Amino acid sequence: MNFEPSVLGAPSFAGRVLASLVRRFSRLVPSGPCYCVCCSKNSPFFLPFAGGTGAALLVNCKLDVVGSDLERYSCPKCESNDRERHLKLYCQKLGIDRLIAGARILHFAPERHFASYVAAAGPTEHLKADLFPRAADIQKIDMLAMPFSSASFDFVIANHVLEHVADDARALSEIRRVLRPGGLAILQTPYSAMLETTFEDAGIVSNEAREHAYGQGDHVRLYGRDIFSRFAAAGFESRVVHHDAALADFDVTVYGVNPRESFFLFECI
Repeated sequence: MNFEPSVLGAPSFAGRVLASLVRRFSRLVPSGPCYCVCCSKNSPFFLPFAGGTGAALLVNCKLDVVGSDLERYSCPKCESNDRERHLKLYCQKLGIDRLIAGARILHFAPERHFASYVAAAGPTEHLKADLFPRAADIQKIDMLAMPFSSASFDFVIANHVLEHVADDARALSEIRRVLRPGGLAILQTPYSAMLETTFEDAGIVSNEAREHAYGQGDHVRLYGRDIFSRFAAAGFESRVVHHDAALADFDVTVYGVNPRESFFLFECI
């Protein structure tokens, strides 16, 4: 069963305790069949995501939502999640890190390990942004009204962000505005191929209702098969790459990634 981990809510206390004990045990084991590309260490296993609600499970299971792999979610050595590991593999395999070198990067909701990877690639600028920053090096930026001039960046990274944004059309328009022509955007987003069209309703406002409707309390939509036409309408051309086309030689069990999640890369046109 594979879908975005955060749809299951915060881990329970018992889940956190168990995960902590298992993590400590795994750190005592020097090797194993699993390999984390974020910390370059082997482990006996990846930790599953601990926590969940019945409503979230039902929505995401019945609608076959594509996101993270809950069974191989967290590295017990460095606590990286599978989305970070998958993005790093995609970028390395496709040479994205070479494009990042010397580039101007705008990075929304930066995950710790992937942000470190981006910084190590040598961008000219790596501006980390979030509507609710949790670290001193992250600036408070609203994706719907960015305080940047047009064509300010070569790359925008938003890993599982658009499903949280109230007006995704406006957000996409802003991303396109701040990107230079030919600039690239990494826009990973959970979606359901079972849905013909993206589902959202402004009347669904409570966390509980959103969980029942979208599979997570802080999501405001669930993207469907029209996701690519929505992005195209904002002025982006798909450069999406499927896992099997880029990473077929990487064992998903060994590397702890979800082979159903494609690399959502788009070019500003």
